Formats: sequence, structure tokens, C-alpha cells
Amino acid sequence: MRLGQFKWRNFLTNLSVTLALLAVTATQAQAIECKDGYQRVRGDQLATPYCQDAYLAEVASTYGMKASAAKIRNNPNFKREICRFIGHDIRVQSNCQQELPSGRSGRF
Repeated sequence: MRLGQFKWRNFLTNLSVTLALLAVTATQAQAIECKDGYQRVRGDQLATPYCQDAYLAEVASTYGMKASAAKIRNNPNFKREICRFIGHDIRVQSNCQQELPSGRSGRF
């Protein structure tokens, strides 16, 4: 093997490793930051369904329920079940508002 081919292969290997590291770093930088049901967007905190579901799972775990945020997001009936169980908790009342009967709907 010639010296030129070795340098070229070494360059390509280094380039591919560098690009892979950049891709991993970019993916980690774009991760959604949630705190108490709110997502950080440009320094502000916004209530998003993604973070609300994550917070609902967190609160449910304090009550001893095995709930993941992904399961809550992907299964509306599971979310209803959790809201029926812990919907009275002030931390998740706004998240469970649509899932729980309000008692003032006017229907009999």
C-alpha cells in the first residue's frame, strides 16, 4: 500500500468519526427539557402535551402506579385511568381536566 492511500484512508476514518460525534452532540442538544410539566423554550416555560404527560407519569409514580410518559402519550385510555385515580391532585388537575367529568356539564 502506498503512503498516499494510507493518508487518504486515515483522513476518511477521522472524518467519519468526527461526523458521528457531531451528530450525537446535535441530537443531545435538541432534547426536550421538561420541569414540572413545562417545557423550556427560549428561556420561557410553556405547558406542552409532551411535558404534561411526562409530569403526569412522574406524579403517578409517587402514588405507586407504574406509568411511563410514552404509555400515557400513546394510550388515551391509560391516561384516563391515571386521571381517574390521581386527578384530584392539584399538580395534575389541569392535565386531567379533559379526562375527568367536571360535574357541571349540564347533562343528566
